Amino acid sequence: MATSPCSSSGVSSSSSSGLGADAGLEIRTRSVEQTLVPLVSQITTLINHKDKPKRSDKTLQAIQRVGQAVNLAVGRFVTVGEAIANENHELKEEMSVACIEARRAGETIAQLTDVASLDHPESDSHITIFTDKTGVVKAARLLLSSVTKVLVLADRIVIKQIITSRNKVLATMEQLEKVSSFQEFVQIFSQFGNEMVEFAHLTGDRQNDLKDEKKKARMAASRAVLEKCTMMLLTASKTCLRHPDCESARINKDGVFHRMRLALEQVIEIVTDSRPNGENEMAPISIYSGIKEFKNKVEGLRENLYFLSKENLSTMLEVILEHTEDFTDSAYTSHEHREHILELSKQAKMELEQLVSVWMQAQNQKTKDLMEDLEVAILKTCQCMNELKREVHSAATSLAADLLKYHTDHMVLKALKITGVEGNLEAVAEYTCKLSEQKEQLVEMCRLLRHVSGTEPLEITCIHAEDTFQVTGPQIISAAETLALHPSSKIAKENLEVFCEAWESQLSDMSLLLREINDVFEGRRGEKRVYLSLPRPGKHNSNLKTLKPVKLDTEEQAKIAKLGLELHLLTSDVDSETEKWEDQENEIVQHGQGMSSMAYSMYLFTRGEGLLKTTQDLFHQAEIFATEGTKLASALHALSDQVHNDDKPLLLLEAEKLISMCKQLQITAKASAQGKSATFTKVDACILKTRNVMTLLCQLLPLCCKLLRKNKAGNGCLKPAPPWKEDRLRTGTNARTPERRVDTFGIKSLENHVTNMTFLESK
Repeated sequence: MATSPCSSSGVSSSSSSGLGADAGLEIRTRSVEQTLVPLVSQITTLINHKDKPKRSDKTLQAIQRVGQAVNLAVGRFVTVGEAIANENHELKEEMSVACIEARRAGETIAQLTDVASLDHPESDSHITIFTDKTGVVKAARLLLSSVTKVLVLADRIVIKQIITSRNKVLATMEQLEKVSSFQEFVQIFSQFGNEMVEFAHLTGDRQNDLKDEKKKARMAASRAVLEKCTMMLLTASKTCLRHPDCESARINKDGVFHRMRLALEQVIEIVTDSRPNGENEMAPISIYSGIKEFKNKVEGLRENLYFLSKENLSTMLEVILEHTEDFTDSAYTSHEHREHILELSKQAKMELEQLVSVWMQAQNQKTKDLMEDLEVAILKTCQCMNELKREVHSAATSLAADLLKYHTDHMVLKALKITGVEGNLEAVAEYTCKLSEQKEQLVEMCRLLRHVSGTEPLEITCIHAEDTFQVTGPQIISAAETLALHPSSKIAKENLEVFCEAWESQLSDMSLLLREINDVFEGRRGEKRVYLSLPRPGKHNSNLKTLKPVKLDTEEQAKIAKLGLELHLLTSDVDSETEKWEDQENEIVQHGQGMSSMAYSMYLFTRGEGLLKTTQDLFHQAEIFATEGTKLASALHALSDQVHNDDKPLLLLEAEKLISMCKQLQITAKASAQGKSATFTKVDACILKTRNVMTLLCQLLPLCCKLLRKNKAGNGCLKPAPPWKEDRLRTGTNARTPERRVDTFGIKSLENHVTNMTFLESK
């Protein structure tokens, strides 16, 4: 069964049958992608039916039902598409063509699945799905392509809504800048507030719908700026109206308007996927991402000795080491961290030289000894890079923790408020200098944290935080100067309070960001889920307490690397299978996800990374993994009571197989092992048995999903949408408010329709 018809670069092929949609259409949102899933699933089922010589009436009727249901659902879907076209004249021609194509394809599928045609086999004019598989594939491809076009065009209407809303906000902002009386300002700001609320709802929905995590993070940053600046705009504008001749008040207000315009522009760049003047978006470069790419290239030498040049590797390392200068040149990096980073940088160059030497020899002569030497060199190079990553992480996060703790009392801000109310310009000047120093510290902290943030969304959040400190610092200073010049002004005092609150809020956000960065580094979140229920130090099983907690050395890691890689690939396969389940709360899915997370942490152990630091940790993790597998077996037994009698023996057989394998793993994990050699043998056995369980899990998950789908008579793992109501269409076309018509004919209406294409599958 095909699960996702789309990819980030376009609509991918959906089955081995050659079924695919128009690759020129890029799907950027989850709603469009998810809407296509049930259609792809059912069409693929139809195309991949087995051509048996003897076809039962039940099979023929099931195929006909699918064909007719597809045609009817497409007809209703097209009706909505045509209504959208009538409401949006600039898209009418494109939408109409796509609707005509979809209708034609739906009718063709209905004709080819018509059982009545089989009553006259002697007639050449009656072509069916059994005689013309190519025709069905062609019709299905046309149907998917045209339906996708309709969805993407409807999505463009959502984008148009956001642009229209932004334009309203900008127009009202221009009016706010020009007002000269409080009464006029209050009236226009009321309108502005309503428009900002509408814009916030539209962009919030869009943010949640975006597939690209980087764009989602950028959208979140822009919306945060707009949310905070709305209050700043109110107080800064009122202060300017109260003190029209005050230069610092004007600077304060202008800064807010400028920042809001930049944020509004960035939102539009994200939703339209465009950059000003055709510029390409420069991805943030960090030490973390550089090391990750470098290690991937180095580890790739195991599979292919010729896929890159030594110059390429040397250049990559040079770039990483250049970025470490951000730490070694920083006045805020401790002497100890600076020395360690310089030492590790020197060691990394030496390890790469040794790796290149062995690598060049291996290209000429692939002896067993040389390949073993290469494996050791690869592991030593990667281990050195891990230590460098750990050192810069420690330098950045310890600096951040110290600064956030030091500034938690907000003494400078409190002093500015007091001296401002006193009208003490000299004291205000003194404390603004201290705030400027604090700003430079925090900006430097954000720059260093970006290098170790671990994921691109967190890198973007660090950049946003840096910008916020850079901008808010001078704004606080101008607000404080205004208050010092007008110490009795309540509005000037309120204005300074608002900007100080924004600064305090950003400091609070930094504490959360620091926690997230540490979580990613420790493997607790980010690109891959890792099991969290590890024992606390000293809380291990009693039979493990006497064991010496040791780590694998480089040679042992080399021996177990291939097994670890296999485990990594299996966790990806299991994750892929669990993502196909619509019901993520299903007990089988949850046990599968937990086991995958634990297996992934065991894979990280083979690389010397992650939460499992010692062999003792690994053995305890293996025990918990086996326990989770036993729980999964119980869930399989429960499922066997729900499925048809002919499917029950197979499921029970697989459950018993899983129980047996988990028992063997538990026995191995609990067995005592004295000495280095015996401990490594035990490690190897635990990883091997975990791999075997994961292999079985890869087979079990699709089997369970298939049996559930079969048991639910075709509803699959996809939840059916509410039934279509024809009066919704009539209500939409008669709506009096043009702006609300788009809400009626949006992605949601189309989504309900395509989701209803979940029909009985043929056997």
